[in-house]
Amino acid sequence: MTIARNPKTEGQPGELGQLLTELLNNSDRILVQPTSMGVTQGYIGAVSLEWAASHIGYASELPLFKSHIDPETQNIERGAETIDAILQRPLDWSRQAILVQYLITHNWDRKFPPLVVVISPHWVDNPQAPQWDKNGQATCSAAQYIPLDEHGKIGILDLSSSVSVFALDGQHRLMGIQGVIELLTTRKIQPYSKLKKPVGEPITWDKLPIVNMHPQDKLAALNHETIGIEFIPAVLAGETRQQAQRRIRSIFVHLNQMAVKLSKGQLAALDENDGFSIVCRQVAVNHPLLQDEPGRKPRINWDSATVATKSTVLTTLQALRDMAELYLGCYPKFRGWKAPQPGLVPYRPEPEELALGTQELMSLFDGLASLPSYQKLTQGMETPDLRRFGFERPPGLGNILFRPVGQIAIAHGIGKVVFHYQQPLETVFKKLVKFDAEGGFNHIEYPQSIWYGVLYDPNKRRVRVAGRSLATDLIVYLLGEITELMDEAMIRKQLAEARTFENRAINFEGRIVKPREVGLPDPIDL
Repeated sequence: MTIARNPKTEGQPGELGQLLTELLNNSDRILVQPTSMGVTQGYIGAVSLEWAASHIGYASELPLFKSHIDPETQNIERGAETIDAILQRPLDWSRQAILVQYLITHNWDRKFPPLVVVISPHWVDNPQAPQWDKNGQATCSAAQYIPLDEHGKIGILDLSSSVSVFALDGQHRLMGIQGVIELLTTRKIQPYSKLKKPVGEPITWDKLPIVNMHPQDKLAALNHETIGIEFIPAVLAGETRQQAQRRIRSIFVHLNQMAVKLSKGQLAALDENDGFSIVCRQVAVNHPLLQDEPGRKPRINWDSATVATKSTVLTTLQALRDMAELYLGCYPKFRGWKAPQPGLVPYRPEPEELALGTQELMSLFDGLASLPSYQKLTQGMETPDLRRFGFERPPGLGNILFRPVGQIAIAHGIGKVVFHYQQPLETVFKKLVKFDAEGGFNHIEYPQSIWYGVLYDPNKRRVRVAGRSLATDLIVYLLGEITELMDEAMIRKQLAEARTFENRAINFEGRIVKPREVGLPDPIDL
């Protein structure tokens, strides 16, 4: 069947379009599609950011809680009268400034998940309202839905001025949206602590990294952007008020329980903004030390942050990402890859920067692959034999190069020596090859190792992650770049403290000595 086209009317709304325009020519009417799962009814649509900021509130603003609100934090005070009616977690106002900066500075790739909001007409909180029957059951739904087709699959949600709309899931996203409107209107926004205490100076428009963009233009653009939204009726027909509250609370819990947060490894595998994640993935799949090869067991755990004792993998993707950040982050050119502040999404680096970062990281792994310990992998040894401690069965070499914490500390130390002290990478690895060949990375569980007490806890007989910073400084020292006597004395003091247990220090011969008698081995000499 062919439908004839009329050039005169093409591009103009038809009768249905005109009808919809008339119906929707009111900010209180939203075009929606009903949803239903179990007894949970909802209506999905989209609203502008401006509409969300001005029409959606927080559950704490409902009349039910007016006398139980903390005036500063806008959170509901917990107590016997409110505990069974609270529908949300407390507001964390420290997140607002971060979300505002994300929305403002990310022009083309910003995205918030849909909001889930509750529609609550004023009669819901009035037990004497005619919408409640003598048994305390609602005679109608809190949602006023007007179907537009005979099957009710699409329609209009009527939200009059007597209806409260509050965020059930997404209250912090709403906080961010409202903050953006405030920033664009007043050109500043005050950062807060979790409890809404002012923190630091206000963030002003002029301090944000935005070029050639006027606040009014940005405001106009944001007002035309839309966000997905699902409306949940506060009460369904036939429900008592208590049943309705339980249903809403259950929906909130289920939304948060079912949403599993990405692990750091999974985030590193997916992140397309973080330059360190991008380059570490390139190295992970292309470098001979790490890449998958036929007939060889995988060398990277792509999800978990840890490596089990019996695992045959060499490292984790999260460790590779940390190595990339700490190694490349020592080079001023790559420091701009970090997010402006914790919690913000970083800006994706330019292709040329990513190519240079990948090249630098590949060079690091070329050097690491030359170490005798990693060469053992090409000679048929498996990582568990190199990782296990000597007291385990079967006994292993206890080599710190096969533990993520050791890999990260060594990469960081090398980065400082190469980029800060300007020691050639080739020289660095000549020294480390010599150190490794002499067993410098092996048997960290014995006092003869410089890593004893630093990356190994003899009391708990396990790796000590808290010693990573000192291990980094020891790498810098071993490579000959701690030349100031005060700096060397500080490292010696920290090493002595790490090797002191119950006021007894252990020297490199395994004898109990006074802490000041714990010395330092000589730097690596070529």
